[in-house]
Amino acid sequence: MKKIAICFSPYGESVIKKLNEACEGKGVGPVEAFVRRDSEDLPSGFTEVSGSLEEWTKSVFVPGNALIFVGAVGIAVRAIAGLCMDKLTDCPVIAIDDNAQFVIPILSGHAGGANKLAVTIAELLGAVPVITTSTDVNETFSVDSFAVENRLSIANREGIKRVSAKAIEDKKVTLSIKGFPPKERVDVIVADETDAEYSLLLSPKPYLVGLGMKKDKDPVEVEDFFLQELEKADINPTDVYAICTIDLKEDEPAIVRLRDKYRIPVLSFDKEILGRVKGSVSPSSFVENTVGVDNVCERAAIAGALFGEDFGEPCEERGPVLVSPKSARDGMTLAIVKR
Repeated sequence: MKKIAICFSPYGESVIKKLNEACEGKGVGPVEAFVRRDSEDLPSGFTEVSGSLEEWTKSVFVPGNALIFVGAVGIAVRAIAGLCMDKLTDCPVIAIDDNAQFVIPILSGHAGGANKLAVTIAELLGAVPVITTSTDVNETFSVDSFAVENRLSIANREGIKRVSAKAIEDKKVTLSIKGFPPKERVDVIVADETDAEYSLLLSPKPYLVGLGMKKDKDPVEVEDFFLQELEKADINPTDVYAICTIDLKEDEPAIVRLRDKYRIPVLSFDKEILGRVKGSVSPSSFVENTVGVDNVCERAAIAGALFGEDFGEPCEERGPVLVSPKSARDGMTLAIVKR
């Protein structure tokens, strides 16, 4: 997630500088700093916003970005007015006061991660996170956070409100999975599809996309390739569990763009693990001479299905299915596996 901060006074500039200094060595990427105020002196490390705040906000209110307004909450609210479309896909938006006393998530607290980001920023600044979402302040179960954390697709969004209402009222929330079908109506069920009665259906993301590419490929070109290959297979990006690649490529700008824009985690594997993947793959002597293994996209996708996040021993009985073998184009390769 790319963090973009804008301020409107020298006090705000100090807050952003303090935040970026605090990020160093903490595994938290720095924020991209912007300033909009009447002054001839542009502070070092800041980009000036000369046009309207509304137009600037519109230009950066895109998937993959988190917006941080250092100033009054009202400024942030007016700036994003008219841009908010969907609580499950809107950018996370946070406001911080000029004295860095309070960090306030104001949009996309759960699905977008604004609440968690606000807590992290508050810890870095020594500030107080002001969390206002009802499930959080009442310390109850948040089903949309549960879905995001467990990489589950929300099939019927209207069910979120019904489940959250029960949690806030301190009523028992019931959950079942397809393999253990309930005998009566449940609040939440995890399944691809089901005949059971429920309030909210959460579907596992079944696909892994293996991706390989030459160094410094154009991110837009890679994104087009990614989307076109998914469309050919009739797969929505929201159904992709992870993007899988070799560890040498996990920080490629093109992969980082896909990760942030579509909120898809990246699983990377070293050449030794990829070399242990069993099954028929399309070898390439060029790839082997370059990265040390004869195939990245197919091996990485299969490794993702077999190893997941635990990187344990392969479980052959899981039987990942190669639904789209290696497709190659202009220094890019892609394969799709179903878990």
